This record gives sequence, C-alpha cells and structure tokens, in this order.
Amino acid sequence: MLTTIIDYDSGNLHSAHKAFERMAAESDGGTVCVTSDADVVAKADRIVLPGDGAFPACWEALSGHSGLLAALREAVEVKARPFLGICVGMQLMATLGREYRETPGLDWVGGEVVPIVPDDASLKVPHMGWNDLILDAPHPVFDGIETGDHAYFVHSYHFEVADPAQRLAHVDYGGDVTAVIGTGTMLGMQFHPEKSQRAGLQMIANFLNWKP
Repeated sequence: MLTTIIDYDSGNLHSAHKAFERMAAESDGGTVCVTSDADVVAKADRIVLPGDGAFPACWEALSGHSGLLAALREAVEVKARPFLGICVGMQLMATLGREYRETPGLDWVGGEVVPIVPDDASLKVPHMGWNDLILDAPHPVFDGIETGDHAYFVHSYHFEVADPAQRLAHVDYGGDVTAVIGTGTMLGMQFHPEKSQRAGLQMIANFLNWKP
C-alpha cells in the first residue's frame, strides 16, 4: 500500500513525512512518499494533502502544478481513494474560501472557510497552540481517541460546514471551531496531527489502516 503526501510547495513537509513514515512502520501501514508527480498521485492507495499559509495561495499552487489537481480529483472523486487534508489542505475541501478574496475550493464538503471571530475578546487570533478535541460523531479515525484529547492548531480561518453531520469534531475557542470533517472516503483535520503527540500519531495510524 502506498500513501502519497502531495508536495505542491505549500510548506515544510519534513515533520509530516516523518510522522507518517513512523506510524506506517508501527502499524503495518505500507509505504509513504512525498511527491509532486501527478502519475504517482494517480496510482496512490491513500492521499494526504497538507497545507500551510493562505487559502488562495495554496489553491493557486495546487492548481499550478501540471496535472496534479486532475490526478487528485481522479483518485479521490472517481477511484474513491482514502484522502486526508491537513490544515489548509482540509480547508481546500470546502466549496469556497474567503481569506483575502473569494476563492473556489474542491467542493468535496459543502461550506465556507471564514475568519475565526471569538466571542471572548481576550482570545487572540490566530488560534495557536493546544486545544481539547470535542468529538461530535464516531469515526474509525477516532479509535483510541476521546473527547478531551489535545491537538495542536495554528490558523486564523476555520471551516463552517453546511451539513453539521460532516463535522466530526470541534474545539471551543470563543465558540465552536471545526477540527475534523469527513464524508465518504474523505477526511480533513484543521490541526497538525504530526505535531499533536500521542493523539495525532494515533489518528495518523488510524487513517493508514482505515478501510472505508
């Protein structure tokens, strides 16, 4: 089984690669590679789309790599390969992003990416650091995870889902902030699982062994 982490010049992938390699070795989860090659993405058994920075820049970078967006859509939409979006990679699953300007997303999960506006003025944006997950729905990715487990966040915008059933977990940061989304063979995590210690590594292992 091959898991590809897509490299589209959107951040440092070193820590994510190492975390996925470690958990693949520990959980018999196959092999992991980082690639910007559309042919490798098209053949992958599982796909991870990370992302750091602004929604429009990440969308332009993904769209600008020859054949990469088409290969991603073919693998996920047609072949139903298990998919995990991380941070802005999760946000790109939305219908629309509103960071700086309106930018279309993959439209895999209905909703919009909008600014975080805490109802407590003492809470700063970006939402940065550890926060307690609140699980909204059961999912195999949560095996060994429970409400109260910590995850590490760094973001100023969050995903408002159109269908509440597709929000699998959230955190409280002066209001509900979406933490995990999912539908079909697709998952998204707003936090960085590779930086979220035990809980994050467990969810990576769960994804690598998930059979939707």
